[in-house]
Amino acid sequence: IHPALLHLLYCLLCSAGEEVVRLQELEGNTVTIHTGLTGVQSDAHILWFYGPENADIKIVNSLVFKGETNTDYPSERFRDRLQLNRTSGSLTIRNISREDYGVYKLQIITERTSVWSFSVDIYAPVLKPVIRNQAEKHSVTLRESCSPLCSVENGKDLSLSWYEEKERISSISSSDSSERLYLPLNKTNPNYSTYTCVAANPVSSQTTKLNITELCYNSTGKCYHYHLDLVFYLILIEL
Repeated sequence: IHPALLHLLYCLLCSAGEEVVRLQELEGNTVTIHTGLTGVQSDAHILWFYGPENADIKIVNSLVFKGETNTDYPSERFRDRLQLNRTSGSLTIRNISREDYGVYKLQIITERTSVWSFSVDIYAPVLKPVIRNQAEKHSVTLRESCSPLCSVENGKDLSLSWYEEKERISSISSSDSSERLYLPLNKTNPNYSTYTCVAANPVSSQTTKLNITELCYNSTGKCYHYHLDLVFYLILIEL
Protein backbone atom coordinates (compact mmCIF):
# COMPACT_ATOMS: atom_id res chain seq x y z
CA ILE A 1 0.00 0.00 0.00
CA HIS A 2 1.25 3.47 -0.89
CA PRO A 3 2.55 5.40 2.17
CA ALA A 4 0.10 8.24 1.50
CA LEU A 5 -2.83 5.82 1.58
CA LEU A 6 -1.59 4.29 4.82
CA HIS A 7 -1.31 7.74 6.35
CA LEU A 8 -4.92 8.45 5.31
CA LEU A 9 -6.10 5.19 6.87
CA TYR A 10 -4.33 5.99 10.14
CA CYS A 11 -5.87 9.46 10.18
CA LEU A 12 -9.33 7.96 9.69
CA LEU A 13 -8.65 5.51 12.51
CA CYS A 14 -7.48 8.28 14.77
CA SER A 15 -10.58 10.38 14.12
CA ALA A 16 -12.79 7.34 14.68
CA GLY A 17 -11.23 6.99 18.12
CA GLU A 18 -13.49 9.81 19.34
CA GLU A 19 -16.48 7.47 18.89
CA VAL A 20 -17.23 4.05 20.31
CA VAL A 21 -18.32 1.28 17.94
CA ARG A 22 -21.04 -0.81 19.61
CA LEU A 23 -21.24 -4.56 18.99
CA GLN A 24 -23.81 -7.15 20.12
CA GLU A 25 -22.69 -10.77 20.11
CA LEU A 26 -24.02 -14.22 21.07
CA GLU A 27 -22.39 -16.11 23.94
CA GLY A 28 -20.27 -19.06 22.82
CA ASN A 29 -19.52 -17.70 19.36
CA THR A 30 -16.16 -16.85 17.85
CA VAL A 31 -16.21 -13.06 17.49
CA THR A 32 -13.91 -10.85 15.42
CA ILE A 33 -13.66 -7.15 16.27
CA HIS A 34 -12.98 -5.63 12.86
CA THR A 35 -11.04 -2.39 12.48
CA GLY A 36 -11.99 -1.65 8.88
CA LEU A 37 -8.31 -1.40 7.89
CA THR A 38 -6.95 -3.43 4.98
CA GLY A 39 -3.27 -2.87 5.67
CA VAL A 40 -1.30 -1.92 8.75
CA GLN A 41 2.32 -0.81 8.49
CA SER A 42 4.48 -3.93 8.88
CA ASP A 43 6.60 -2.47 11.70
CA ALA A 44 3.64 -0.99 13.63
CA HIS A 45 3.31 -1.55 17.37
CA ILE A 46 -0.20 -2.94 17.96
CA LEU A 47 -1.86 -2.97 21.39
CA TRP A 48 -5.30 -4.13 22.53
CA PHE A 49 -6.72 -3.19 25.93
CA TYR A 50 -9.86 -4.43 27.72
CA GLY A 51 -11.98 -3.58 30.75
CA PRO A 52 -15.61 -3.97 31.87
CA GLU A 53 -15.96 -0.18 32.16
CA ASN A 54 -12.63 1.26 31.00
CA ALA A 55 -10.11 -0.46 28.73
CA ASP A 56 -7.11 -0.46 31.09
CA ILE A 57 -5.98 -4.11 30.97
CA LYS A 58 -3.46 -4.97 28.26
CA ILE A 59 -4.53 -8.16 26.46
CA VAL A 60 -2.44 -7.99 23.25
CA ASN A 61 1.05 -6.59 22.70
CA SER A 62 2.48 -7.06 19.20
CA LEU A 63 5.68 -5.38 18.00
CA VAL A 64 8.56 -5.89 15.61
CA PHE A 65 12.01 -6.17 17.21
CA LYS A 66 15.14 -6.64 15.13
CA GLY A 67 13.06 -7.67 12.14
CA GLU A 68 11.06 -10.30 14.05
CA THR A 69 7.39 -9.98 15.00
CA ASN A 70 6.61 -10.79 18.62
CA THR A 71 2.98 -11.05 19.73
CA ASP A 72 2.15 -11.58 23.39
CA TYR A 73 -1.24 -12.22 25.03
CA PRO A 74 -0.54 -11.33 28.67
CA SER A 75 -4.08 -11.64 30.08
CA GLU A 76 -4.95 -14.85 31.93
CA ARG A 77 -8.62 -14.04 31.38
CA PHE A 78 -8.37 -14.54 27.62
CA ARG A 79 -5.60 -17.14 27.59
CA ASP A 80 -5.62 -19.25 24.39
CA ARG A 81 -8.76 -17.48 23.15
CA LEU A 82 -7.28 -14.45 21.34
CA GLN A 83 -5.85 -14.12 17.85
CA LEU A 84 -4.50 -10.87 16.37
CA ASN A 85 -4.52 -10.14 12.64
CA ARG A 86 -1.52 -7.86 12.13
CA THR A 87 -2.58 -6.97 8.58
CA SER A 88 -5.80 -5.32 9.75
CA GLY A 89 -5.30 -5.03 13.51
CA SER A 90 -8.54 -6.99 14.02
CA LEU A 91 -8.91 -9.14 17.13
CA THR A 92 -10.64 -12.54 17.23
CA ILE A 93 -12.05 -13.90 20.52
CA ARG A 94 -12.96 -17.58 20.64
CA ASN A 95 -15.81 -18.93 22.80
CA ILE A 96 -16.84 -15.49 24.02
CA SER A 97 -18.76 -15.43 27.30
CA ARG A 98 -21.08 -12.95 29.00
CA GLU A 99 -18.21 -12.11 31.38
CA ASP A 100 -16.27 -10.78 28.37
CA TYR A 101 -18.60 -7.81 27.90
CA GLY A 102 -17.07 -4.34 28.14
CA VAL A 103 -14.77 -1.92 26.34
CA TYR A 104 -12.03 -3.01 23.93
CA LYS A 105 -9.48 -0.44 22.76
CA LEU A 106 -7.02 -0.75 19.89
CA GLN A 107 -3.84 1.33 19.62
CA ILE A 108 -1.68 1.33 16.49
CA ILE A 109 1.63 3.11 17.03
CA THR A 110 3.84 4.21 14.13
CA GLU A 111 4.93 7.82 13.71
CA ARG A 112 1.72 8.64 15.55
CA THR A 113 -0.76 6.81 17.78
CA SER A 114 -4.19 5.90 16.40
CA VAL A 115 -6.99 4.69 18.65
CA TRP A 116 -10.29 2.91 18.11
CA SER A 117 -12.71 1.83 20.86
CA PHE A 118 -15.44 -0.81 20.89
CA SER A 119 -18.23 -1.48 23.36
CA VAL A 120 -19.19 -5.17 23.25
CA ASP A 121 -22.42 -6.60 24.73
CA ILE A 122 -22.70 -10.38 25.07
CA TYR A 123 -26.07 -12.15 25.19
CA ALA A 124 -27.09 -15.66 26.15
CA PRO A 125 -29.22 -17.57 23.61
CA VAL A 126 -32.93 -16.99 24.15
CA LEU A 127 -34.86 -19.91 25.65
CA LYS A 128 -37.96 -21.25 23.89
CA PRO A 129 -41.16 -19.67 25.27
CA VAL A 130 -43.81 -21.89 26.88
CA ILE A 131 -47.56 -21.56 26.24
CA ARG A 132 -50.03 -22.86 28.82
CA ASN A 133 -53.71 -22.46 29.57
CA GLN A 134 -54.11 -20.11 32.52
CA ALA A 135 -57.82 -20.95 32.99
CA GLU A 136 -58.35 -22.71 36.31
CA LYS A 137 -60.82 -25.25 34.91
CA HIS A 138 -61.66 -26.72 31.54
CA SER A 139 -65.31 -26.11 30.65
CA VAL A 140 -67.66 -26.97 27.80
CA THR A 141 -67.28 -23.60 26.11
CA LEU A 142 -63.98 -22.70 24.50
CA ARG A 143 -64.54 -19.08 25.49
CA GLU A 144 -64.29 -20.07 29.14
CA SER A 145 -61.73 -22.86 28.92
CA CYS A 146 -59.09 -21.32 26.66
CA SER A 147 -56.88 -18.58 28.06
CA PRO A 148 -53.39 -18.92 26.51
CA LEU A 149 -50.51 -17.52 28.53
CA CYS A 150 -46.99 -17.33 27.10
CA SER A 151 -43.95 -17.14 29.37
CA VAL A 152 -40.16 -17.33 29.17
CA GLU A 153 -37.17 -17.12 31.48
CA ASN A 154 -36.13 -13.47 31.42
CA GLY A 155 -32.73 -12.17 30.35
CA LYS A 156 -30.84 -9.10 29.23
CA ASP A 157 -32.80 -6.88 26.78
CA LEU A 158 -35.42 -9.61 26.31
CA SER A 159 -38.89 -9.07 24.87
CA LEU A 160 -41.90 -11.38 24.63
CA SER A 161 -44.48 -10.89 21.86
CA TRP A 162 -47.66 -12.40 20.47
CA TYR A 163 -48.15 -12.47 16.68
CA GLU A 164 -51.43 -13.02 14.83
CA GLU A 165 -50.38 -14.38 11.45
CA LYS A 166 -47.38 -12.04 10.82
CA GLU A 167 -48.63 -9.01 12.75
CA ARG A 168 -47.43 -8.32 16.28
CA ILE A 169 -50.47 -7.69 18.48
CA SER A 170 -48.86 -7.39 21.93
CA SER A 171 -45.45 -7.25 23.54
CA ILE A 172 -43.77 -6.95 26.93
CA SER A 173 -40.26 -6.50 28.30
CA SER A 174 -38.71 -5.96 31.72
CA SER A 175 -35.39 -4.65 32.99
CA ASP A 176 -35.55 -7.10 35.90
CA SER A 177 -33.95 -10.18 34.35
CA SER A 178 -34.57 -12.23 37.52
CA GLU A 179 -38.33 -12.29 36.93
CA ARG A 180 -39.97 -14.59 34.39
CA LEU A 181 -41.88 -12.76 31.64
CA TYR A 182 -45.60 -13.50 31.16
CA LEU A 183 -47.87 -12.35 28.34
CA PRO A 184 -51.52 -13.46 27.94
CA LEU A 185 -53.22 -13.76 24.57
CA ASN A 186 -56.30 -11.57 24.93
CA LYS A 187 -58.40 -13.06 22.13
CA THR A 188 -61.93 -14.44 22.42
CA ASN A 189 -61.67 -17.16 19.76
CA PRO A 190 -57.95 -17.82 19.15
CA ASN A 191 -58.66 -20.98 17.10
CA TYR A 192 -59.64 -18.94 14.03
CA SER A 193 -56.13 -17.55 13.34
CA THR A 194 -52.49 -18.61 13.55
CA TYR A 195 -50.83 -17.31 16.71
CA THR A 196 -47.19 -17.51 17.68
CA CYS A 197 -45.30 -16.36 20.75
CA VAL A 198 -41.79 -15.01 20.15
CA ALA A 199 -39.05 -14.40 22.71
CA ALA A 200 -36.16 -12.28 21.42
CA ASN A 201 -33.07 -10.35 22.40
CA PRO A 202 -30.83 -8.36 20.02
CA VAL A 203 -28.94 -11.45 18.76
CA SER A 204 -31.33 -14.42 18.97
CA SER A 205 -34.99 -15.44 19.06
CA GLN A 206 -37.21 -18.46 19.75
CA THR A 207 -40.78 -19.07 18.55
CA THR A 208 -43.59 -21.28 19.88
CA LYS A 209 -46.78 -21.79 17.89
CA LEU A 210 -50.10 -21.91 19.69
CA ASN A 211 -51.78 -25.33 19.24
CA ILE A 212 -55.31 -24.63 20.32
CA THR A 213 -56.38 -28.29 20.10
CA GLU A 214 -53.75 -29.49 22.55
CA LEU A 215 -54.00 -26.48 24.86
CA CYS A 216 -57.75 -26.05 25.27
CA TYR A 217 -60.03 -29.04 25.77
CA ASN A 218 -62.80 -30.17 28.09
CA SER A 219 -62.80 -33.07 30.54
CA THR A 220 -63.45 -35.59 27.72
CA GLY A 221 -60.38 -34.40 25.86
CA LYS A 222 -62.33 -32.88 22.94
CA CYS A 223 -61.82 -29.32 21.77
CA TYR A 224 -65.02 -27.30 21.38
CA HIS A 225 -65.54 -24.25 19.20
CA TYR A 226 -67.63 -21.52 20.72
CA HIS A 227 -70.31 -21.48 18.01
CA LEU A 228 -70.74 -25.28 18.28
CA ASP A 229 -71.10 -25.00 22.04
CA LEU A 230 -73.98 -22.61 21.50
CA VAL A 231 -75.72 -25.09 19.19
CA PHE A 232 -75.34 -27.90 21.72
CA TYR A 233 -76.70 -25.63 24.43
CA LEU A 234 -79.83 -24.84 22.36
CA ILE A 235 -80.40 -28.55 21.68
CA LEU A 236 -80.26 -29.30 25.37
CA ILE A 237 -82.86 -26.62 26.05
CA GLU A 238 -85.23 -28.11 23.50
CA LEU A 239 -84.84 -31.54 25.06
